[in-house]
Amino acid sequence: MILILRWFLLASALLLLTQLNIGIEVQSFGSALWAAFIIGLLNAFVRPLLILLTLPVTVLTLGLFLFVINALTFQMASGLLEGLQVQGFGSALLGSLFYSACGLVIDTALQRLFGRRMLIKDR
Repeated sequence: MILILRWFLLASALLLLTQLNIGIEVQSFGSALWAAFIIGLLNAFVRPLLILLTLPVTVLTLGLFLFVINALTFQMASGLLEGLQVQGFGSALLGSLFYSACGLVIDTALQRLFGRRMLIKDR
């Protein structure tokens, strides 16, 4: 149940991104749900591979290259979905930063509401 709630809240965060006028468009709440799902899959499977492949660059930039990886995965999601449009790399960078911040706030709020044991058991 908490996983579904988190999914809906992250989809709502994507819809909130469209209100900031930074070059990101989401057609509907259904598209936002799919986008949140695809972004979650990319963050779970593709992002660790990208981090591993770009480890020397990440070390040289003191971790700042991770922002680029986040933007690339955000832009990949827009390439896979018709309902999510990202105008360019700058928009993807700002969008991924905001989306990550929203995810952090959502995870913290859910942890405080339901407790750490509930979150671990639900996953």
